Amino acid sequence: MIKEQLVRSFTLAALSPDPDLAVPALMIARIEYPCLDAGPYLDQIDAIGREAKLRVDAAREAAGGAPPRADPDDYARVMALNEYLFGELRFVGNSLTYEDPRNSFLNEVLDRRTGIPLTLALVYMEVARRAGVRIEGINFPRHFLLRCPARRGLAQTDDLIIDAFAGGALLSEDACRERLRRHAGDEAGVDSPLLVHATKPQILARMLLNLKHLYVRMCSFPQALDVSALLRAVDPSSIHELRDRGLLAYNLKDFSSALRDLQAYLQLSGSMPLDEDDRADLAEIWEHVKTLQRRVASLN
Repeated sequence: MIKEQLVRSFTLAALSPDPDLAVPALMIARIEYPCLDAGPYLDQIDAIGREAKLRVDAAREAAGGAPPRADPDDYARVMALNEYLFGELRFVGNSLTYEDPRNSFLNEVLDRRTGIPLTLALVYMEVARRAGVRIEGINFPRHFLLRCPARRGLAQTDDLIIDAFAGGALLSEDACRERLRRHAGDEAGVDSPLLVHATKPQILARMLLNLKHLYVRMCSFPQALDVSALLRAVDPSSIHELRDRGLLAYNLKDFSSALRDLQAYLQLSGSMPLDEDDRADLAEIWEHVKTLQRRVASLN
């Protein structure tokens, strides 16, 4: 099981105002690699960032060929990053074995130069930050994206939307809306913002949720429980994570921990508005709790 010290360190790193994502991401990797030394990977990102800065600085002097409504300077810098990361270093989206858990661990992404949209975007953000290029995450459904925000004061200039999984391809807002429509139907996103900025805790929570779903599908419940501990650290208000942690503990026959978490979930759920699915879920949890109470009582 995950060490309490790692949970505390991860909480501090994840909730810190420091924009660094690499350190908490490498802490997540210790779920699978408990003895991982983060130092060489941080050094590697620093080295890539230093080289990327040279490419970006040179690109500023040779800016040109930008599409309409794009800032030529930003476009040139993003193209320089793309050429270095995806052309020269050959980072690539792993479409063949997308659900391989290694795609979600930053050390493996750096070693193998392949990953999923979120982890490739994380590498992109960390390298861009070291190269002096402002890049932020976008919590796009099902496929994490990036944005190079247009500089203030430039009229008729759009943000650059970047897909790290597709080698840094630039996307229009219309293309993003069409993607969302294909995945979620014609009404998806009609009344909500399309390209929502992803905060540091949200990025880490999304990475952890991806991992938890993979581990559950693999029936790797100890690792899923460790992921759940980190999810609770980065989002302590998530009562559904409290429920999932209890159910994972139940699967692992840690009955006292399961009972504690599921009872807490039921107590917190009492003040929430419930739909039909929620009520069915609560009824099932109540049955689990009654079974756990009998089991725990028999052990005393």
